[in-house]
Formats: sequence, structure tokens, C-alpha cells
Amino acid sequence: MSLIKWEPLNDIEAMVDRAFSWPIPRFGAALPLGEWGPRIDISESDGTYLFKADIPGMDRQDLSVTLRGDRLTIQGERKREQEDRKSHFHRIERSVGSFSRSFSLPQDADLHAVRAHCDKGELTITVAKQAGAAAPECVAVPID
Repeated sequence: MSLIKWEPLNDIEAMVDRAFSWPIPRFGAALPLGEWGPRIDISESDGTYLFKADIPGMDRQDLSVTLRGDRLTIQGERKREQEDRKSHFHRIERSVGSFSRSFSLPQDADLHAVRAHCDKGELTITVAKQAGAAAPECVAVPID
């Protein structure tokens, strides 16, 4: 038997998602508690999906962006800076180590038109929407 760490907040989030069919598509879950990774904003415009990740202090050589099926994965590693042996640290809060974040892409994402750009501590990934993909139908809901 293997042990699995219980994350009650993740379970609560999953229950809320099941109870309320959110009209906004969710691209992926938040980070599990205790793990580190870049904070990522996901937005949508008429022709693209845009992912913006905060990666201060990381070089593009330390990052990897991959597509497997409809899963977009961002991986990387932040390395600890060379420490001066004479320094006496009072607090260390910046996270180091490897991370991996994965997101399910919507059906209208064009998996052949994905671009990534890294500049000034921000990773920007642009995913084009497929031309001619059916737009979601808008349904008016009566208000009681």
C-alpha cells in the first residue's frame, strides 16, 4: 500500500467544481500545497490563449515548454545562488528547485501554432485558436 499526502484544500476545490458546473473553462489546478512554481495568468482574446508566468532570476536555458496531446507543460529549475561562506543569513524565503506545471488546452487550441518568449523575468506562451472553430453558443438564462 502506498501513502498519498492528503491536501484538503485541493479536495474542497474539486468538490466545488463538481457541485457548480463553472461556465468558465478551467485550464488546470492550482499548485499543491508545499510545492513551488511560477505564478501563471491565463487569458483569452479573440484569436489566442495567453499564458504569462513569473520566472524572476531564471534563464531560458533553465526552462522547458512542451506539448503532449492537449497538455501544455512548463518545466524548469531555479538554482541556488553561490553562497558567500562569510554571509550570515537571517531569512531565506526564495524557493529553489525543480517545478512542473501542466494545463489542459481547450479543443479549439491550434497545437501547431504555439509560441514561447522569455524576457525580463516573464515567460509568455501564445496558443493560437484554430481558424473556423465553432465559437461557444451564447444562451440567455432567465432571471427569476
